[in-house]
Amino acid sequence: MQPTLFLSHGAPTLALSDSPAAHFLRGLPERLPEAPKAILVASAHWETPRPRVSAMARNDTIHDFGGFGPVLHAMRYDAPGAPDVAERAGGLLGAAGFTAELDATRGLDHGAWVPLSLAWPKADLPVLQVSLQTELGPRHHLDLGRALKPLRDEGVLIIGSGSWTHDLSSFRGQPEDTPEPQWVRDFADWAQAAVLEGRTDDVLAYRSLAPNAVRNHPTEEHFLPLLVALGAAESEPVHRLHRSTTYGFLHMDAYAFGAVARLRL
Repeated sequence: MQPTLFLSHGAPTLALSDSPAAHFLRGLPERLPEAPKAILVASAHWETPRPRVSAMARNDTIHDFGGFGPVLHAMRYDAPGAPDVAERAGGLLGAAGFTAELDATRGLDHGAWVPLSLAWPKADLPVLQVSLQTELGPRHHLDLGRALKPLRDEGVLIIGSGSWTHDLSSFRGQPEDTPEPQWVRDFADWAQAAVLEGRTDDVLAYRSLAPNAVRNHPTEEHFLPLLVALGAAESEPVHRLHRSTTYGFLHMDAYAFGAVARLRL
């Protein structure tokens, strides 16, 4: 059985970075119990009214950002798709009561390909994505992860790709080594404790319980991938894999859920 992961993907420049988070991602495959047969990513950068699962035979690379220079815009991560896994995921979602659709035209957004380009730079593992429904909130995404859990027994690595903190209004224009302000640290510490202590109900209610929650997440799409990863391994052991910040306001924390005893920590 594969674990599930939550990864913070930060700014698109992470793909070209020499930061602690980039070093962590480059070493991530060595920490997994075995190579996955496919990778399913729930990315903050694909939002749809109803769940959609990408089903391309060969992925395109989506450069869904601007102003980061020609090198980043020229990067490609055209990993093979996994139409068979997409079909299976769609069936699991349907059986759980979701109205899910397959999408044979959408490639990989930067929430998927940026971290994967560091961890699996050869782009040789099959990759697919599942979309978020941000307006439906945390519990919907916990249930989405629960529905996808059987894929782990079939060798599929489920990754929620978002950001532990994500206040872009403060991040823009800051040097990468900007010190972390207290209000960012307070939220990050609260979320870490809630996850490590298995307080799922508190994580679901983070916007009302966590200090400075709305300031750190003015919108929810970068926190909801955590709920997908958590739901697919709920009540299983959890381990923090990485903690750092970039630009002071973007926490790059990463977590593993389930199969933790088999991780190379």
